[in-house]
Amino acid sequence: MNKKRSFWSIAQKHLMTATGYMIPFVVAGGVIFAISVMLNGKAAQPTTGWLGQLNMIGAAGLTLFIPALGGYIAFSMADRPGLAPGFITAYLATEIKAGFIGGIIGGILAGLVVLGLKKIKIAPQYKTLGSIFLYPLGGTLIAGGIMVFLIGDPIASFMTWLTTFLNGMSGVAKVPLGGILGSMIGFDMGGPINKVAATFAQTQVNTLPYLMGGVGAAICTPPIGLGIATLIFKKKFSPAERDSGKAALLMGFCGITEGAIPFATADPLRVIPANTIGSAVACITAFLFGCLNHAPWGG
Repeated sequence: MNKKRSFWSIAQKHLMTATGYMIPFVVAGGVIFAISVMLNGKAAQPTTGWLGQLNMIGAAGLTLFIPALGGYIAFSMADRPGLAPGFITAYLATEIKAGFIGGIIGGILAGLVVLGLKKIKIAPQYKTLGSIFLYPLGGTLIAGGIMVFLIGDPIASFMTWLTTFLNGMSGVAKVPLGGILGSMIGFDMGGPINKVAATFAQTQVNTLPYLMGGVGAAICTPPIGLGIATLIFKKKFSPAERDSGKAALLMGFCGITEGAIPFATADPLRVIPANTIGSAVACITAFLFGCLNHAPWGG
């Protein structure tokens, strides 16, 4: 039991370190992205004019936060030699559509690989070369290779199966369907499972608008719920988390689930189940109340 607690406390330390570095990416990118959507006046991302350019700036922050998360997890575990392997492996996680959970796995994987490489004895005169060349190069090749060659294909196959599974669920009763869709939305907050559920609803927005009504409610539940929690239970959150809560509220109102990710990264064992259940309840409730959404957007 003590070993389990020790392992979790060490893992949480690395996650908290990485979260501190990641939060500015989510806040800056998410708020700018949300403002561009709000000012657009349509339930879609702006693609032209100055709003389209503003949206591009925000999207850059939301794209980079996963590599930053993985990079600083590896940095916390293996010091500076782990930084590049962590960034690159987490970036590869985004490329194979593994979401922020893939970024965490990539960061931990890179950190472990570099720690293993550090145990290989190097002659004193080559120690500097190891820190700036051998460890980053070896860590990137090994961790990145595992992410691309071993993890990528199973994730792609799972996403294909999940899409097929949902396509066969169209005629299912609203409560179980709402529970499944809502849970998928809340589980990885903008990640691949979330995207499969959102795309399923978006593609049927003209024929079954109640699907997007429920999914839209599920999308905004995690960031708004956590944002409200930081206002009501201030003492339970750090100053940085309270600032993230304000940004999460704005992002939630605009249908950006990623606003909840800083909290999920800091305490995944409690936040991810809470988000999953909350989004499921929101989706089921919207289905039962007959909420319709004729636009492919949540919030």
